[in-house]
Amino acid sequence: GGTGMGSSSSFTVGLLHNLNTYIEKEVSKEELGSGACRIEIELLGEPIGKQDQYAAAYGGLNVIEFNPDGTVIVNPINIIDEIRDQLDQNLKLYYLGNQRSASAILSEQKKNTSVEDKFKALEHMVSLVYKLRDSLEAGKLDDFGALMHENWLLKQQLASGITTPQITKTYDAGLKAGALGGKLLGAGGGGFMLFYAPAEVHKTLDITMKNIGATPFEFLMETEGSKLIHVER
Repeated sequence: GGTGMGSSSSFTVGLLHNLNTYIEKEVSKEELGSGACRIEIELLGEPIGKQDQYAAAYGGLNVIEFNPDGTVIVNPINIIDEIRDQLDQNLKLYYLGNQRSASAILSEQKKNTSVEDKFKALEHMVSLVYKLRDSLEAGKLDDFGALMHENWLLKQQLASGITTPQITKTYDAGLKAGALGGKLLGAGGGGFMLFYAPAEVHKTLDITMKNIGATPFEFLMETEGSKLIHVER
């Protein structure tokens, strides 16, 4: 945990899936997501959101809406295979180190976001979700990158611990190397940085990040969510 990759919630979803299968009980993706949320948020008291649990349970690219009454709606983004492949290629992931507890940062965000101007930043960030969805469905990936950058600027207003001088330096260097936008994964304070960058700048971006001390990580988006692999013995 602490890297911003949703590993804690992925573990919880996988464990729930495994235990239900062990007792021969079929379980839906919704039940996996909500069950993992109950364990982490209600039983363990973590001040976290629900997005990681539902992302792990469902897989793929989705718009996930969290309603005031506690219900969750998951709507898949309609993206053609060619655009999904291009997105896979152009999303560049780097490990920064400096892991920090999500609980500490999210607790600070909860305190900070009670202020009116912080709430306005959050409202703006929510509106970007639908612009991001539209850019993906239209195949406008450069717009997707620009919206990531807009979201980055808004996120800085939520809590002082979200970024550090070193993280800001890393992000700015990524943009200078040709990335169109980026996101610090997780609550903030360290972990992984995700950039959207056109293919022609990947080499420059990799060299720039290596010089800063960030380690590249290869990945592909998972489309199926939690699943069990049965091995015959």
